[in-house]
Amino acid sequence: MAAALARDVERFLERLAHGRRLSPHTAAAYRRDLAALLGWCEARGIASWRALDAEALRGFVAAEHRRGLAPKSLQRLLSACRSLLRWLLAEGLVDANAASGLRAPRAPRRLPQVLDADEMARLVEVPAEGPLGLRDRAMLELFYSSGLRLSELCALRWRDLDLDEGLVRVLGKGAKTRVVPVGSHARSALRSLRGATAAAGPDAPVFTGRNGAAIAPRTVQARLRRLAERQGIWKRVHPHLLRHSCASHVLESSGDLRGVQELLGHADIATTQIYTHLDFQHLARVYDDTHPRARRKR
Repeated sequence: MAAALARDVERFLERLAHGRRLSPHTAAAYRRDLAALLGWCEARGIASWRALDAEALRGFVAAEHRRGLAPKSLQRLLSACRSLLRWLLAEGLVDANAASGLRAPRAPRRLPQVLDADEMARLVEVPAEGPLGLRDRAMLELFYSSGLRLSELCALRWRDLDLDEGLVRVLGKGAKTRVVPVGSHARSALRSLRGATAAAGPDAPVFTGRNGAAIAPRTVQARLRRLAERQGIWKRVHPHLLRHSCASHVLESSGDLRGVQELLGHADIATTQIYTHLDFQHLARVYDDTHPRARRKR
């Protein structure tokens, strides 16, 4: 019967891949989590999905917690179980979703690190010399201008950019398309890059590696670290840091949380609200430095 459970999981993962078009990273995480569930069921002689009740699932989550799985990983694990059981319920293989009422331990809130405006200006102003310099400059400007994810930037084609209108169309998580603004500095850098790659058609990747194919995510990550060091920035600079910095600076200037949500492509505004905490930290620093009754004694 363990083989039957494994076949059901495989059918579910196939449906998930075609229906929700998950990223390879998310799909691999779901596969690992559900493989752990199958192993746990087999070890305890659970041969039917109907035998996997809420108490049994709670035991599985508790065992993974004791094994050292972090709260955030446990949340993902439970999400995979809920999705599987929801599908099993629709297929008539269970009578209820035993995972629907289970909650993982709350993960501590970690505020994302950001670069301040001066650090960002220093980073994006790398010398735009030669094809590599033009690519790097355009890449940095677009990351910071439009708050793109790494996967979105790597998948970008010239047809996705409207430099006259200052817009870029990106395919985000869950295969959702959004259109976001491109700032004037990024537009200028992209025009320079396009001029240097005039032979590239609308379907060609905007950012390429050595072989002319779309640039690999690991190449972008390594390049950002190298460029940051060259510009004298010793924080751990990575693509998501530029996305965080873009969101934080836009919110700090505008106070428009909904606008930042649209810019970043967050499905839930609760995800975007973390930037309000960053904004409050900025306010607290300004207050401590400037208010007559708050200034710290030097």
